[in-house]
Amino acid sequence: MSGFFGCASRRECVNDVFYCTDYHSHLGTKRAGMAFFNGEKFIRSIHSLENGYFRNKFEDDLPKFAGSTLGIGVISDYESQPVTVTSHLGRFSIVTVARIENIEEITERLLNENVHFAELSGSDINPTELVAILISQSRTFKEGIENVQRTIKGSCSMLILTEHGIYAARDRFGRTPVIIGKNDFGYVAASESSSFLNLGYEYVRDLGPGEAVQLTRDGVTDILAPGPRKQICSFLWVYYGYPSSCYEGINVEDARYRCGAAMAARDPELEADFAAGIPDSGVGHAIGYSNAKRIPYKRPFVKYTPTWPRSFMPQNQAMRDLVAKMKLLPNEAFTRGSKIVFMDDSIVRGTQLKDNVVKLKEVGVEEVHMRIACPPLIFPCRFLNFSTSRSTFDLYARRVIRDLEGTDKLSDETLMEYADDTTEKHRKMVEVMGQQLQLTSLKFQRLQDVVEAIGLPKEQLCTHCWDNSSYVE
Repeated sequence: MSGFFGCASRRECVNDVFYCTDYHSHLGTKRAGMAFFNGEKFIRSIHSLENGYFRNKFEDDLPKFAGSTLGIGVISDYESQPVTVTSHLGRFSIVTVARIENIEEITERLLNENVHFAELSGSDINPTELVAILISQSRTFKEGIENVQRTIKGSCSMLILTEHGIYAARDRFGRTPVIIGKNDFGYVAASESSSFLNLGYEYVRDLGPGEAVQLTRDGVTDILAPGPRKQICSFLWVYYGYPSSCYEGINVEDARYRCGAAMAARDPELEADFAAGIPDSGVGHAIGYSNAKRIPYKRPFVKYTPTWPRSFMPQNQAMRDLVAKMKLLPNEAFTRGSKIVFMDDSIVRGTQLKDNVVKLKEVGVEEVHMRIACPPLIFPCRFLNFSTSRSTFDLYARRVIRDLEGTDKLSDETLMEYADDTTEKHRKMVEVMGQQLQLTSLKFQRLQDVVEAIGLPKEQLCTHCWDNSSYVE
């Protein structure tokens, strides 16, 4: 995924942008950047996050931004951002949270129109630069944002820093959030509502799907009205979102409690000594389970937080596996001979979960009942940069289905049979997973229970990765 923050203030905003962008670090994997306008010029800084943390990378850059009252920052899971452009609209810097499914088609059209690209992400076109070009082709920023929303297949939320303020625009179908806050000195826009609370800002509202506003130090001006169709990513509540954040007024941690409670309701006969969660995102689900089941919550794995980050952050798979192995310390003092219910947010590749089960068996756990807080991930995400996977068969569920079907060529109809939790094929898929992972039992959350735990109508949620159902125009 990615996350961004922007501030328009009557006083210097450098520290606010620095710290509030840092509070989005759980959303990004690769690079980060900030851009400011100090009243005379645009100043930009970009660093890699593959070998360090945001604050350590950027703290030496802060003096050069001094005096700026307009600024944006981004934690990016893919390309270098912000991109700064000079066009007939003037100079501007832009950050995005985007996945452009038709980027090759748009790129070819632009090249045929004699447009050139200056930024690259590795050997690929920089998606944020492409968005900047689409904006620059229009007469106004408003029309430019509309052009982006009309042209891109996938998703794109953005912040555009100009000399006069910041344009904040949410994805056309609201797949990713954009949240407005304020204090006595100005206004902010963020991907995470909790990112600005420690800096003295208060929540104002979520932008609607496709809505765009302009932030200045004096207020928020409507640019584009919200559209009629919302499809916010359900995985924000299951995994991506920080526990203290809210989207559409619904708190992440509360949703995870409800999700865990729903799993407990499906285990009336299961007897376990305690419930546990894989740190970090499995913890809320496990607490909800333990509260509903009226069994203790314990930590057979403790995360060594001082030096080990989230395992999905490094881009290199070998390094991700190393981080996953090293960050969790088993606690043998109370695990030997125990029967435990373990909650995790999802199963993506399956390798880390299998390693964790082996660790539990090594410290004497007698039974491991795994409960997954969402349905099996069967359909690759078309709307967010969900992972670094290059093949659909990086998804564990897809590999198991392939093996059961005996072919790589899997139709949507066949896949939907496995996605439907009432079918024999679904039951067999889960049985095989449990055997391969050496689990005493394995259950996945039902889609209906995920929807109810979040609390929004199904038609307002993107559930594509589970049931291939989300709205595409």
